[in-house]
Amino acid sequence: MTILVTGGAGFIGSNFALEWVAHSDEPIVNLDKLTYAGNLQNLASIADNPQHVFVQGDFGDTALVNHLLATHQPRAILNFAAESHVDRSISGPGDFIHTNIVGTFNLLECTRAYWGGLKADTGGDAKAAFRFLHVSTDEVYGSLSKTDPAFTENNKYEPNSPYSASKAASDHLVRAYHHTYGLPVLTTNCSNNYGPFHFPEKLIPLMIVNAQAGKPLPVYGDGQQIRDWLYVKDHCSAIRRVLEAGTVGEVYNVGGWNEKPNLDIVHTVCALLDELKPRTDGKPYHEQITYVTDRPGHDRRYAIDARKIESQLGWKPAETFESGIRKTVQWYLDNPDWVANVQSGSYKDWVAQQYGAKA
Repeated sequence: MTILVTGGAGFIGSNFALEWVAHSDEPIVNLDKLTYAGNLQNLASIADNPQHVFVQGDFGDTALVNHLLATHQPRAILNFAAESHVDRSISGPGDFIHTNIVGTFNLLECTRAYWGGLKADTGGDAKAAFRFLHVSTDEVYGSLSKTDPAFTENNKYEPNSPYSASKAASDHLVRAYHHTYGLPVLTTNCSNNYGPFHFPEKLIPLMIVNAQAGKPLPVYGDGQQIRDWLYVKDHCSAIRRVLEAGTVGEVYNVGGWNEKPNLDIVHTVCALLDELKPRTDGKPYHEQITYVTDRPGHDRRYAIDARKIESQLGWKPAETFESGIRKTVQWYLDNPDWVANVQSGSYKDWVAQQYGAKA
């Protein structure tokens, strides 16, 4: 048995691949285009593991996907591949439409053809056992006020950025392929992830990296935008559980029960850095905080109600925010070479030297 993962060199996908190899003997085929956010260095610890097969390519490339499906005959496909940064979607929405909508459509078409051709064998019905798991975001639900209840799986979609709109469209396509063609799908909508291997354009890694470099710590608007924070390895365990026991056609919200304003997150990171790696001049890192003009259409609050996945599948996060953020800050302090590589042109040279033909 084998699973196929798309986007498995990105932040969440690479953490999932590492966790999968650590927790399962089942092979994983990892397809990633290696855009700026796809980083083979994330997977260095399993580069020579025969259980992990890396393939460089676009999940929207139907010829390649069809070849991988025919060759590896996976029992499940997990779709992590996506353009994911809101700011980038505002300045350049075209890539988000092409990747998140058209790419997902092409993957679904390949999957539908493959699934339709599966036959029952002596070991059981492979067609009935097959799953397509689509990994999405809470941003598809729009924005909440401070007093609104958290998002449940029944909330209507109200995306407010090109990124969230493109993810909402991909979610709808996945749902439609289940209801129209019977494709056995599962969808997860997660809250803000944080943890190792997060590209330093997102809030937490950006603050860690900028603080150490003596740069400003940019906070949008008043910094009171509230997010629910989920440690990435908890997210990976939730996805494994949904794949294992989720009901076909269902959506599961995955959250960390950690609602916090962005400004509080920045102060927490600063305090941890003050403790773990103080500034040489003895001053606190929070002096580097700089307020900048808020981005267009900035959603005020996201919050996930994760009671469904807990009550139906028995999953809940293992990390508190306090334990998860400490692990995250320490990981960035312990891995300065990774940060330097992803911020420089040397990363491509590193890939060529380390992986070459494997990529």
